[in-house]
Amino acid sequence: SSASALRARGDDKELARWRESMDRMRNIGISAHIDSGKTTLTERVLYYTGRIHEIHEVRGRDGVGAKMDSMDLEREKGITIQSAATYCTWNGYQINIIDTPGHVDFTVEVERALRVLDGAILVLCSVGGVQSQSITVDRQMKRYEIPRVAFINKLDRMGADPWKVLNQARAKLRHQSAAVQVPIGLEEEFEGLVDLVELKALKFEGGSGQEVVTSDVPSNMQDFVMDKRRELIEVVSEVDDQLAEAFLNDEPITANELKAAIRRATVARKFIPVYMGSAFKNKGVQPLLNGVLDYLPCPLEVENIALDQNKSEEKVSLSGTPAGPLVALAFKLEEGRFGQLTYLRIYEGVIRKGDFIQNVNTGKKIKVPRLVRMHSNEMEDIQEAHAGQIVAVFGVDCSSGDTFTDGSVKYTMTSMHVAEPVMSLAVNPISKDSGGQVTHLLF
Repeated sequence: SSASALRARGDDKELARWRESMDRMRNIGISAHIDSGKTTLTERVLYYTGRIHEIHEVRGRDGVGAKMDSMDLEREKGITIQSAATYCTWNGYQINIIDTPGHVDFTVEVERALRVLDGAILVLCSVGGVQSQSITVDRQMKRYEIPRVAFINKLDRMGADPWKVLNQARAKLRHQSAAVQVPIGLEEEFEGLVDLVELKALKFEGGSGQEVVTSDVPSNMQDFVMDKRRELIEVVSEVDDQLAEAFLNDEPITANELKAAIRRATVARKFIPVYMGSAFKNKGVQPLLNGVLDYLPCPLEVENIALDQNKSEEKVSLSGTPAGPLVALAFKLEEGRFGQLTYLRIYEGVIRKGDFIQNVNTGKKIKVPRLVRMHSNEMEDIQEAHAGQIVAVFGVDCSSGDTFTDGSVKYTMTSMHVAEPVMSLAVNPISKDSGGQVTHLLF
């Protein structure tokens, strides 16, 4: 393979550098039902990671909507349709956030976005709890085998009850889950969180909660906190042998041991750590970001399967390294100001500006005229991108779901057999002269 060719040329350093940059990469989605506060959460994430300089609400009182909702229809209704990929950095890690729509009407878009995720945050409302739509979104995540962390949002609202929601997730979504935090106060008394892994209290100070202040666990919460920490250890032990051994032998469990066990169980999709907070009140977002780094997989920890079109769609497991042949999936198309913008998830190999790439679905060879990294609707030009990354290209003619390679392999990421439609419908004018009205109706 070209990986060994690289090694033979003494490019071990290059491979090591790639490996490290992929260890420090997360491709995640933030999924939720309507009005659980997903867009506000995404907005805060972009604010704390330094991509946005001030905070706007979704239904903007200031007329400036949230950053990810970049289509006018979305701004008007306060819902998110496009799965725009936004890039940001946190503690030296690169995070791509693929914005997955929560509306059921857009499920094809959602499922395409889910294909390219390595992990996800499932947002639940602490008042509304698990709703039918949370069940739909969660089922899609299960089908695409996506490891996830949960975030119970809106703890500042009247009737907030995170423990009720956690029990609903266990019962209705059948989650093997436990809280990794407990709230300090609820509703209007919601002040901060206690981290059950590190046993520290967290408060969010400063104008927009940007300063995370840690202190000791309040003495009046000590028993409750130890109780919930024990529950966390117990639930993780059920699915992690290593932790179970320490737990059953009554050994004290350090923060690092617990963290490692939660990571193993989460990446293996056997456990879902539950975070809490209020994005609107700027509380709990930074620890959730740390949770994405701590517990969600990097691209190398996720197996991706391609279909070999030369061997009647035989399944091929991709190495996921930049050393292999280029394999990239076009998962999202947008009409940009400069023509069609195509979002690509690169599964293997490297793509460079000016390279020739081949569309496996159409057989066409195309030159990559411009390679960009997206931030909601602003972009930065880049020269090259490698496996694990999500980028966009301009001026590439293709359909959503097409796969590109460097021409040396004929792999596709999705089957080329189109499913039969469940129902089909045609509209015909009754007479020739009413044809105009039909056209008018359709357009």
